[in-house]
Amino acid sequence: MLAFDNVYQGNPGFKGHWREETFNNNHPITLELACGKGEYTTGMAERKFDGNYIGIDIKGARIYTGAKLALTKPLPNVRFIRAQIDHLPDYFDQQEIDEIWITFADPHIPKRSAKRRLTSPKFINIYRKFLKSGGTINLKTDSDLLYNYTLEIIEELKLNLIYHNNNIYAGELVDDRLSIKTFYESKHLADNRTIKYIKYQLD
Repeated sequence: MLAFDNVYQGNPGFKGHWREETFNNNHPITLELACGKGEYTTGMAERKFDGNYIGIDIKGARIYTGAKLALTKPLPNVRFIRAQIDHLPDYFDQQEIDEIWITFADPHIPKRSAKRRLTSPKFINIYRKFLKSGGTINLKTDSDLLYNYTLEIIEELKLNLIYHNNNIYAGELVDDRLSIKTFYESKHLADNRTIKYIKYQLD
């Protein structure tokens, strides 16, 4: 993966200049956090070419699959970063990111681990440092705990809830991108779990 020009294993120093330095355009930037194999990162890029997509994960073996796919297709509007999510303010400047997707993240079930949930106040404060005003956060999960917890945090912090649904496939999808299925989602659906979705803004 060291030879892949669409993967950064460490901070490439593009803070504030991602569009011109790596994508060579002025299109919106979407982050997929804890992207795993990058199914959402590459899936969104295939659907909307006038956007830039960056998958974030700490596990290089996971990123490899999505990065190789993006090179093979090719998808020039895709990049991956191997990094911890709580370090992202070092990578992105204020107002630089237009949208965040969190897909099937670990719900960290023990209550003592709540602050590790990617929709916790700790991470909300991190996202504020680079998500633009009016930018959206999208959560797609099979976890009742994470779904309900996120709704509670939205209410507690007085965030702007745009939409939520505790069974997205029971009717028409509100966003075409919700039809993208990750490896884990396919397993969850095979186990007859319902898939939930929340879209919200920080301001």
